Amino acid sequence: MRKGLALRASMIALGCAALPMTAAAQSATDALTDTILVTGTKKKDPENVQDVPLAVTAYGAEQLDALKVRDLQGLTTAIPNVSFDDIGTARGTANFSIRGVGINSSIPSIDPTVGVFKDGVYLGVNSGVVFDIFDLESIEVLRGPQGILFGRNVTGGAVLLNNKRPTFDGFEASFKGAVESGLRSTSNNYYAMAAVGGPIAEDVLAARVSVYYNKDNGYHRNYLGGPVPNALATPFYTAALDPVLGPGTGALVGALVQGPGTDDFENFGRAETFIIRPSVTFRPTDTLEVFVSYEHFESEGDGPASQNHVAGNGLPNFFFTAPRDSFDFSIDERGFYDNTADQITAEITLDVGFGDGVITNIFGWRDYSSETLGDIDATPLFLFHSPASLRQDQISNEIRYNGRFGDLDVTTGFYYFTQDVAYTERRFILGGLQNFFGGGAQDHDVLGVFGQLDYDVSDTLTLTAGGRWTQEEKSVVIANIRANGNIATTVFGVPGCGVIEGTCPIDFTDSEKWTNFTPKIGFQWDAREELNVYGHWTQGVRSGGYNFRNTSETIFDPGPFDEETVNAFEVGFKAQPADGRVTLNTAFYYNDINNMQREINLADPTTGVVQIIDNTADATIWGIEMETRISLTDNLLFTGSLGHASGEYDEILADISNNGAEPMVIDEEDFALEIPRLAPWTWSLGLVHTLPINDETLINTRFNYSHRDSSPYTDNNLGFLNELDIVDASVTLSMFEGRVDLSLYGKNLLHEVNFGGDTQLPASLGGGTFSPITKGRIVGIELQLGL
Repeated sequence: MRKGLALRASMIALGCAALPMTAAAQSATDALTDTILVTGTKKKDPENVQDVPLAVTAYGAEQLDALKVRDLQGLTTAIPNVSFDDIGTARGTANFSIRGVGINSSIPSIDPTVGVFKDGVYLGVNSGVVFDIFDLESIEVLRGPQGILFGRNVTGGAVLLNNKRPTFDGFEASFKGAVESGLRSTSNNYYAMAAVGGPIAEDVLAARVSVYYNKDNGYHRNYLGGPVPNALATPFYTAALDPVLGPGTGALVGALVQGPGTDDFENFGRAETFIIRPSVTFRPTDTLEVFVSYEHFESEGDGPASQNHVAGNGLPNFFFTAPRDSFDFSIDERGFYDNTADQITAEITLDVGFGDGVITNIFGWRDYSSETLGDIDATPLFLFHSPASLRQDQISNEIRYNGRFGDLDVTTGFYYFTQDVAYTERRFILGGLQNFFGGGAQDHDVLGVFGQLDYDVSDTLTLTAGGRWTQEEKSVVIANIRANGNIATTVFGVPGCGVIEGTCPIDFTDSEKWTNFTPKIGFQWDAREELNVYGHWTQGVRSGGYNFRNTSETIFDPGPFDEETVNAFEVGFKAQPADGRVTLNTAFYYNDINNMQREINLADPTTGVVQIIDNTADATIWGIEMETRISLTDNLLFTGSLGHASGEYDEILADISNNGAEPMVIDEEDFALEIPRLAPWTWSLGLVHTLPINDETLINTRFNYSHRDSSPYTDNNLGFLNELDIVDASVTLSMFEGRVDLSLYGKNLLHEVNFGGDTQLPASLGGGTFSPITKGRIVGIELQLGL
């Protein structure tokens, strides 16, 4: 099926490439200084990002092309105090953090702190998020809680992905193809994307079809390390197990865990992705517009590139340890991921005379499934392998009104969301000597009512007040992973039981309902024509819930854990002095977090890793963000950003230091810990230059240097994320009045090593860490044809 889809995608792409095209050339400096319109305020008409009283970073289509952004992780160091990392355990799982508010887990029952919305539809799980994006109109990153207009689970912020829509302005077509290499092997990464659209019936019906295909032949190389680790296995487990379990036990385990020995996995990290997105816009009258979009997505490839390096306690793994600043890793299980998603979005907008307003209804349906397998021990032995399955389907609907009555602007609406999530996890320990099975299933319903009033006190001063009432209910069944050990039954050829298949014994059943109200008050002052000052106080709520990955010794730890509440204060300004040649946006923020939800990762000798979800602390996080663009000349642009974040625990509610005291106690060690995912400094510096050759040809050159400080990954601070210094650069030859662009580009040219996590492993698995590594240096060439 995939080969057939890929063939059709290629045919469409070639067809688009052959079309006659006319366009006006645009320099990169012009593209990066163009006015960006944002939809995050949910007004009748999109607003200039410089006029919005929020800390927002937005990218239009031309800017995304200039930055070579193909997934959200490509922006992970581009925005101050923002991290868009892929968690790495299974490709596509979002590990997003804004202003130090983030998550550290692939557990699907955990709600995010950074909500992702695709064409206005909220994605209900953090799996299947960090995948390829294309044919976008814009990306909007809203920093800070957005609980009034976007609801729960946006305590860190919100990311809005706005796809290009069919238009009535005439026929258009585009094609983009790229080849990338890591300069590490003979394998390459190929991209092809195309779109065609335009009016079908003048001023009544328009359509657009977008297709995307990616074939990644693998970036990494896995080094198994030869027979030495295998020779170490038997004496290691003989010394550890024979005194406890009797003579011969260690030899048995040593035989079970033997890896394949000398075979290397060449071109590791292979992936293949196909996406198709047809959409239509229907305007039966001047006041009514209907937009419908369908997207089919499928992607499959290798499991995580799992590196094992020195643990936070200073001890290496007994069998294999890689340098932390290298791309070396050694695993015996290639693993895999296989994801499929279908989504329908239907948006109806109706202009009404009441307040010269608009009624907008956005309906969304999404069905997502995932199968994964990963080598979690990250050694060339069979110590800890884990397959997992996820099924999710969701339906949502938002209906809202925006209109103006004199000096009063009104936004109000109703929101409904429901999803079913089912998850099965299997753990094969010590070559299958110990096996564990479990997971959970959840029915989830949300109702919300919201409203916001913006009152113009004068021509320069606007006051804002609003609130959102939310009622949320979750009903779960959970199979304790530790309790369901060494089950002899077989499900689809895999030993053990499955929650999705209904074959696991259920250890825990529960239902919980939460109701909350989140208010907001603020102001916006247009101090001068080129200066906009704003401030607000608002609240955000992250949903309470349950832990599907329950590996505790009791069956009662699945939850429920309580909601997390953030009181956020923000003051900022947006300035465009020097006749708009300079843009400077600055925000100061202070977040008071109550009942902070944490996914506490602890090494465990029985199940490998235990993850406990708990309300661990009350904390405060504060900082500053700055973004600037300066037109040094008509053809030379400077860009820069700076972010600082500080935080501390005010009250500790759980023993997050896990210092081994029995019973667990809260002491000075807990208060001395740093808040996970809180990088003290992030900054970037860039230059963009345009060199005109003649009326039809120009050369765009871009260079950008960005930095992110190291930060703790685990709550006990044993795991941490590397400091990053990322250099990106590109040179683009734009020809034939912008109809043809040929680019040479490089990403992460300093070859920095980044991890999706840094989970600590127990001594029973040799110790060390499970740390999935991302790609390093990439260079590529891209051809773009546009109408």
